[in-house]
Amino acid sequence: MKSLSPYQFRLAAALWLLLILQSCVLVPGSWKNESIKASKRDDFHKLNAEALAYLKANNPKGLNALLSKEMIAANNERQVELISNRLTDNAYELADEFYVVNKYSDNDTVMVKGGDVKRYGLVYPYSTIEMYFAYFLPKKSDNAYMISLVYGKFNYGWKIIKLDLEPYSINGKTAPELYALAKDEYEKKELQAALNNVTLAITCFKPGAYWQYPDEADAGRFYTKVHDEVNEKYSYPIVLRQLATGPMILRVYTQKNDQGTFPLVYYMTHFNLKDTMEVKKENLQIRKVIDKLIPGLHDNNKYVLYSAFNVQPNGYKTVDHFDMRDRGN
Repeated sequence: MKSLSPYQFRLAAALWLLLILQSCVLVPGSWKNESIKASKRDDFHKLNAEALAYLKANNPKGLNALLSKEMIAANNERQVELISNRLTDNAYELADEFYVVNKYSDNDTVMVKGGDVKRYGLVYPYSTIEMYFAYFLPKKSDNAYMISLVYGKFNYGWKIIKLDLEPYSINGKTAPELYALAKDEYEKKELQAALNNVTLAITCFKPGAYWQYPDEADAGRFYTKVHDEVNEKYSYPIVLRQLATGPMILRVYTQKNDQGTFPLVYYMTHFNLKDTMEVKKENLQIRKVIDKLIPGLHDNNKYVLYSAFNVQPNGYKTVDHFDMRDRGN
């Protein structure tokens, strides 16, 4: 075998070093779900499994091993407890994940792609050159909360830099879907229904850490517009003079319970609440008037809730009320 000359040896060594350095260069970009390199993705999933185990066990001290120094210095015990409750109540699974190599040293983005109504992008502050975003949703829940785990790669390893828990969907619909429904109701002159749904949409427009739906700004402006029109059209309280018993609608908004979030009608009745038979009989008549007075309230809802009062509630003390539930359309 012919030996290399000193010059040839130095040249080969230089080329070998160049290849090694080129293989270590990080190219700015973002990779989502299956487009993430399999080996890297497996490593991320191991981190997620460990983090979720600590979170479900409500073990903030154990979780510290996976947190950045800044996160350890912050108080995360309450957030860990809230996430633990969600993980205990529902089985969660990974919905979306992103691996990014940042281009800029202040803020960066993952652009919105596609035409799906639920499309979204990421707008986030720079923390490290490499970052990883993992978003988890319950397998079964119409009223879902999203868990976010955001990691940065430090000289001491991959560590969590953001831990979040926010509403993702209400009654099975995400923020963009609720907004689309509200716009459809508005076109049909169903103002109160439109206000209810755009209000729900607003609460779900930040389901994950650094998520950005493209419709968020438009939804905010739409909410203001519809809110003003509802206030102009419906000046509560409203006496239902269509009925001889003269019940008075105090306000209409939404209420959350274990089954979802539904329209709620507060009203005053002249019947004693203890006379439940008469209260229920009157309520059947109120529903018919409500359908005409406030169109669309029963549509796209599993239920419409009613609370009857003899004394007007003022928020300072508890007053007796009688609750009823009507099936929606």
